[in-house]
Amino acid sequence: MDAEVALDVRGLQAWYGESHVLHGVDLQARRGEVVTLLGRNGAGRTTTLRAIMGLAVTRKGSIKIGGVETIHLPTHRIAHFGVGYCPEERAIFSSLSCEENLLLPPALRGTGAGMSVDELYEIFPNLYERRTSPGTKLSGGEQQMLAVARILRAGANLLLLDEISEGLAPVIVQALADMIRLLKKKGYTVVMVEQNFHFAAPLADTFYLMEHGQIVEHFSAPQLQEKMPVLTELLGV
Repeated sequence: MDAEVALDVRGLQAWYGESHVLHGVDLQARRGEVVTLLGRNGAGRTTTLRAIMGLAVTRKGSIKIGGVETIHLPTHRIAHFGVGYCPEERAIFSSLSCEENLLLPPALRGTGAGMSVDELYEIFPNLYERRTSPGTKLSGGEQQMLAVARILRAGANLLLLDEISEGLAPVIVQALADMIRLLKKKGYTVVMVEQNFHFAAPLADTFYLMEHGQIVEHFSAPQLQEKMPVLTELLGV
């Protein structure tokens, strides 16, 4: 496999119990690339991220991270390949302060050092201002920033981000877009599920369009304009 390929998914099928959700998903993300998974609710995008992470699904197919097959590994082993998952629900501990939440996850072995707390406060100045505030007192946007900062501190370099812009004020959405651009410059790989096409479009290098648990379109950023009729038809953008 090309050494520059961070994530290579082939023929991925996934089930929740007896419910067959993914039907042979193929996608690839190169190092330093931003990939977005677009589709309507229920298309299978979140399940794809959860399947990559090995969370609560039965999986078949191939998921290679940095060239290593991980389809049969448990979630905690997958994390140690430098994979960080930021779920839609954010999973902030309400009884801990912002900084305690940030420091809670252990560093991932074998991934090199994660970002320091000072580096993260530079990227997310709001978190520095709220570092002593309990999780319950953080706004939705601050919680989202904290959820991303937490996996960066642990040492993740392949980020799986699920709907990070949903329901947030435009100023926060812009701050998250700036963050993704910065991470891309630093060589991080980002795979993000997004309902907000206008947030994802300027950031993504590669687009995957999902419907009924399958990839139905896949194209690069330079092809975006010519693919707009398909996106309009399937997403209503």
